Amino acid sequence: MKNIELVIFDMAGTTVRDQKEVETCFAQACKFTDLDVTEERILALQGYSKIEVFRMLWNEKIGETHPDFVKNVQYSYENFKRILEEHYHIHTVLPTAHCLEIFEYLRVHDIKIALTTGFYRKVTDIILNKLGWLDGLNSEYFNASGKSIIDLSIASDEVEKGRPQPDMILKAVKTLGINDLKNVINIGDTPSDLQSGKSADVALSLGICNGTHSRDQLRNYRNDGLIADLSELKIILER
Repeated sequence: MKNIELVIFDMAGTTVRDQKEVETCFAQACKFTDLDVTEERILALQGYSKIEVFRMLWNEKIGETHPDFVKNVQYSYENFKRILEEHYHIHTVLPTAHCLEIFEYLRVHDIKIALTTGFYRKVTDIILNKLGWLDGLNSEYFNASGKSIIDLSIASDEVEKGRPQPDMILKAVKTLGINDLKNVINIGDTPSDLQSGKSADVALSLGICNGTHSRDQLRNYRNDGLIADLSELKIILER
């Protein structure tokens, strides 16, 4: 993979250790706002823009033409944000196994690092700040100083469409001046991560199996490889 210039990583479950925070907070918000959703359904929607998930769920329950549809979507979303922000403010945030090791490897080999997420910017910043990954980024979340551990952060509310659409990948490529999508690897732990990578037609859309989804769950979606953890990315790059 000598031509790889950029690796795009998902956050929760891929580079940020997942302890079912999102699932738990989402389930609490659904219960609080009278949305009956199974654990399996919540898991299947991991990685998507969260407001889009509430649009889907309320559309399934009452239909998007219902006079209360917009109000209900916003009410559920605002409660989810409140619950999630409170959680991340209080609890410890840790990188996943081998994350910092692979970041260092990519920096040494002059391969850029971008983080994308289904989170909106406010909670993304809470997480990045706790990890120390905001340091060195400018107001556009770009590593203009050259001193940050990552080169770019993009949240789902900073593009027109979140996952499974490829908008965040395409924005990362444009911002970082990558001319060929075949010089890009996308990696994440959810079906929507894999789908966005395939939609963007990057060199490799990889699934990681130690996050929110297992190998058995991810293998049902189009992918260019499934890895046990981030240490295997080094093997792929050196193959």
